[in-house]
Amino acid sequence: MTTPHPVDNPFGPSKKSSSTWHHGSLRKPNDGAHSGTTTQGRRRVRDLDKVAQQLGERDTAILRSVAEHKFLTIGQIEVLHFENAPGSRSRAARRACARLRRLGVLGGLTRSVGGTSGGSGGLIHYVDEVGDRLLRRESERRTRRAFREPTARFLNHQLGVADAHVGLVRADRAGQLELLRCDIEPISWRTYTGIGAVRLTLKPDLYAETASPPGSEYVDAAFIEIDMGTESIPTLIRKCREYESYRRQGIEQDRSDGAFPVVIWSMAAETDAKAERRRSALHGAIAKDRRLPEDLFRIIAPEQLINITQKGTSL
Repeated sequence: MTTPHPVDNPFGPSKKSSSTWHHGSLRKPNDGAHSGTTTQGRRRVRDLDKVAQQLGERDTAILRSVAEHKFLTIGQIEVLHFENAPGSRSRAARRACARLRRLGVLGGLTRSVGGTSGGSGGLIHYVDEVGDRLLRRESERRTRRAFREPTARFLNHQLGVADAHVGLVRADRAGQLELLRCDIEPISWRTYTGIGAVRLTLKPDLYAETASPPGSEYVDAAFIEIDMGTESIPTLIRKCREYESYRRQGIEQDRSDGAFPVVIWSMAAETDAKAERRRSALHGAIAKDRRLPEDLFRIIAPEQLINITQKGTSL
């Protein structure tokens, strides 16, 4: 698949336009009143129309994927956007990401992190200031989302969510299942009313709809929770109770022919032994809690996600 011509893109040009963040070069706040203000050492605001004209459809899709996940590795970007690229997909992905970094559309973190897909090391991408400005031009958002270097815990979790999404995309392309829908937070979130008419929000990491085998008329749905071994079992049980409270309201069933998605807990940790202990502990805690129906939950290792999805999930 050849890269589309870069002129046709959904970003521009636009009549109005609203440098890049670098490690170790944080700017001090300035109200503009100090006469000693200087632009030396700073990058001037780019011509957004000119940048937009250099982005093809795939560039735009990469930007949106990174924005959706907050952080993506080059390996994850490769699977999501370069599967059909001619020649070396990895080289094509690296070249495209390097160009987007030069344009200030994406930024990169160099950090060794955990992950389950084998592609979570090396350079990790986030939306840089120019990319954020481009995204703002097609949305109602007016303020810049300031970049803050993530903690290792947050970063590992976000990459774990991306790994699950990438795994489902791979399975779809391999014909193992048909991926009909995959929503990432906050699109995956659900609002409902609690005791005392309090408005509550259920926050799954992912919501997926699949058909297995591909083309099947039966659709299975799942809420997917990614646990990287950082939360206590009581915390996970509280989240399980939130799912049960939401299920009892019947909101999801009313819009999906009476079926409620199962809740898949994909659980990893620093070591396989620790992960297995945590999975066993969550199994036991759910079984002991009389308020929780055991068949609502599936507790798996990350590599079991596709297998459990193929077996059918909706209750």
